[in-house]
Amino acid sequence: MSKEMEITNNIRKLRFFADEMTQLELAERTGSSRSTIIAVESGKYTPSLEMAFRIANVFNVSVGEVFQCRMPDKEGKDVKAVSNIMITLTERPARKAIIKRGVKAKDYFEYCDETGCDVWTDLQKIGGMFGEPVSMWLPERHIKKGTSEYVQGVEVDTNYRGIIPEGFDVIELPASKYLTFQGGPFEDERYCEAIDAVWDAIGRYDPKIIGYAWDRDNPRIQMEPRGARGYIEMLAVK
Repeated sequence: MSKEMEITNNIRKLRFFADEMTQLELAERTGSSRSTIIAVESGKYTPSLEMAFRIANVFNVSVGEVFQCRMPDKEGKDVKAVSNIMITLTERPARKAIIKRGVKAKDYFEYCDETGCDVWTDLQKIGGMFGEPVSMWLPERHIKKGTSEYVQGVEVDTNYRGIIPEGFDVIELPASKYLTFQGGPFEDERYCEAIDAVWDAIGRYDPKIIGYAWDRDNPRIQMEPRGARGYIEMLAVK
C-alpha cells in the first residue's frame, strides 16, 4: 500500500497573531471565499500551490510556515482508512430532477463559492424526493449556456406537481442503469481521502468486463459523504 502525506496548517494561529484576522478577511485578501478558507483551515480541502502562496503572502511568511506535510509511519498509521470499493449495478426509473445551477463550478467547493452553502437545506424541504438530495455532474445536453456542470438537486417522480423553489430548474431524466461505487466507512474529517479512493477505483474500472460502456448522456451522481456508510458515487452505463 502506498503511503500518503498528511497536510496540516497553522492558519488559525496565524490569523490570531494577525490581530485576530477573520476568515472572511483572509478570503478577501486571497481572492477566494470564506467557505474555501474554512475548508482549507479545517484540513478538508488541500489548496492549490497558488492559493498556498497567496495565504502565506498575507501573513508575510513562507509556505512552509503555513502548511506542513507528514508521511505516515512505517507501520502504516494515519494512512486513509477506507476498505475495498463495492461496485453494484442498479436501475433508476424515468424521473425529473429539480436542480440549482451554478456558473462555472466543477466541484463542491467551487459550487459553494458561486451559490452559497445553503442549497442543501433548501433541497431537504422539497417533498416527494427519491431518497435524499444529491450532487450531479451534468452531461453537456443538460448544461445551459453560462451555467455549471456541477449542480445540486433532488430526483422526483415524472408526475411531480409540487413547488419548484425560486431559482431552481427542472430537467427530465430517462430510465437508466448505473454502477454504484461505495467505499468503506471513514472518519468524517478524512472524507477527502474517502472520495479519492472511490475516484481511483472509478478511474481503473472498465465496465466492458460486465458487458457495458459508460453512458455519458446521463448525469454522474454524488451522494453526501457520510462516514458511517462510506462515500458513494453513481455512474451511468449502457
